[in-house]
Amino acid sequence: MLPKIPLYSDGTDITRVKFYKYDSKGRDLTALGAFPKGEILRFKVTCPRTLGATAVVLRLNRDGEGDTDTPFTFLNSCVDDGCDCYELTLDTASLCKGRPSGLFYYQLLFVRGADTLFTHSLNNVDFELTRHGGVRFRLLIHEADYTVPAWFGEGVMYHVFVDRFFCGKGAVDLQKDRGNRPAILNPDWDHGIPQYPDFPGAPLANNMFFGGNLWGVAEKLDYLEALGVKVIYLSPIFKAYSNHKYDTGDYMTVDPGFGGEPALKNLLDKAAAHGMKVILDGVFNHTGDDSRYFNRYGTYDTVGAYQSEDSPYADWYHFRSFPEEFESWWGIPILPKLNSSAKACRTYFTGAGGVCAHYVNMGIGGWRLDVADELSDRFLDELRVSVKGASAGKAVIIGEVWENAADKIAYGYRRRYLQGKQLDSVMNYPVRNGILAFVRDGDAHKLYHTLTELYASYPRCVSDALMNLLGTHDTERILTVLGSASQDFDRPNHELAHASLSPGQRAKALKLLRMAATLQFTVFGIPSVYYGDEVGMEGYHDPFCRFPFPWRETEGESALSYRTELLAFYRALGELRKSPAFHGGDFRILHHGDGYLVYERAATDGSDRYIIAANRGNSAVSIPVEAQGKILLQSGKASFAHHRLTLDSDSVCVIQ
Repeated sequence: MLPKIPLYSDGTDITRVKFYKYDSKGRDLTALGAFPKGEILRFKVTCPRTLGATAVVLRLNRDGEGDTDTPFTFLNSCVDDGCDCYELTLDTASLCKGRPSGLFYYQLLFVRGADTLFTHSLNNVDFELTRHGGVRFRLLIHEADYTVPAWFGEGVMYHVFVDRFFCGKGAVDLQKDRGNRPAILNPDWDHGIPQYPDFPGAPLANNMFFGGNLWGVAEKLDYLEALGVKVIYLSPIFKAYSNHKYDTGDYMTVDPGFGGEPALKNLLDKAAAHGMKVILDGVFNHTGDDSRYFNRYGTYDTVGAYQSEDSPYADWYHFRSFPEEFESWWGIPILPKLNSSAKACRTYFTGAGGVCAHYVNMGIGGWRLDVADELSDRFLDELRVSVKGASAGKAVIIGEVWENAADKIAYGYRRRYLQGKQLDSVMNYPVRNGILAFVRDGDAHKLYHTLTELYASYPRCVSDALMNLLGTHDTERILTVLGSASQDFDRPNHELAHASLSPGQRAKALKLLRMAATLQFTVFGIPSVYYGDEVGMEGYHDPFCRFPFPWRETEGESALSYRTELLAFYRALGELRKSPAFHGGDFRILHHGDGYLVYERAATDGSDRYIIAANRGNSAVSIPVEAQGKILLQSGKASFAHHRLTLDSDSVCVIQ
């Protein structure tokens, strides 16, 4: 962190330096940092006269280009508060210089003779002043017609790992076309242990199945509807050797072990009747070595790239020395990497009749793109054209990006995911990290800075559609994360396979999970629940985060109270999501301090307003809230009266 400028001997307080952004209609845009091309922005700065500034200058550069300095215009001085006011108008269309979008960085300079002060951005909104440059503000100008499908962001998203969710009654064939490499069916749904390697990274066949299928997802739609689910996100469903299906064998075939195309069509039809969309997992960066494209084991009736240099798929892969040396994802030899620079390869996915359009035409709601950082700009550009064209713009495209996607650098070059030609949304791992820092460690400042920066980095339509997650197939179960000690994660796999929280750890974790879930459901974006998190499933790293769903302990006479109580809390959160305040509503942080955070969600038409407050500090807090209403949902102890909210330690509440 760069040093702050101290108070001067004359008493100048640099915290009185303020920077605001407005549009041409005078609406306050200070909390935002991404705008459509053509927006006219008005920057306004106020600073105390005792700062001694003789001029305020905007220093701006387009990403990768040189700086341009533009002085603000002095407006007036206010006698009452002793501040000078400066203004500058920025035409985003002129800024782009004929290009449809652009990423820019800027800072403010306060010229004081030979002594110039620079803004140092803390989160793309708040700043300090330094004498030595500092982090610049980010300004993202996106294409003027960039929108996200209106339906995406409603309700709740639910992430299904198909093999472990539910065994439906429709026809399946686990052994179809598997040659001499058969599948193993584990019949013990309630107590079976997934296959695991001797140690992380060791080879693993991943050919043990528990029997979950697409028929089963369709049979549980009433359960999902009661959670408020509007979007079902499926783990990969295409024909593949493994249980997780990230080693695709045939993109145009729904895995017969999951019920094949009839099961998918059945799910799509029944989901539509429940008002739900289904999103598929697109693994387009690599295939399995056991695929019709690579065909290492001769399973398929094609001449694969591994089999012949004359294969029609030969240039779909990168061979260093044919056939044994080839590029693979993260060096994993069973996952050869696709060469998207080969036109035939790219067109297979993004062409008018390609994989992406084929399933959109079948009725899916869109795609979640696995390892989006490894897909080229050209591939993503063409994919968007294909998906949007096949769906009249109604299908959604979500990227797996683990960092701030507004200016992400991946493999040495800047990505333009959110400028209008590629993604609609991304997986919101930064907010997951911020929520965990708050809920586990009481770090309200990190969560505040994370929320502020993301909201001030992304186009507003993207912020409203961010995929907010606490757990996925790639992470430890959220209940395990919240209840385990740090050393618990370092145990060998044979211990982790059977490990579970103690009753005391579980009780603590359940309390923290209710807080984490409340934040996940009420900040900007759409909450994505990993199957079973809503009933307190446990598990350490992959594959222990992929146990079968505990239906016997969730429903009926054998149900465990902690599972049903947590499920009831999630259902109450799902009910909240029906309000327009949480689907495209405004977001504003009202208060934050050591261990606590308070923010507001409000429908843009003024019809609904909510205050959400969480306290992970060591003692109760009492916070003034300019609102009237009642506590609608809470965990822990909270009271609200006479415009003052009192919140005990480890408590969270929602006020309507």
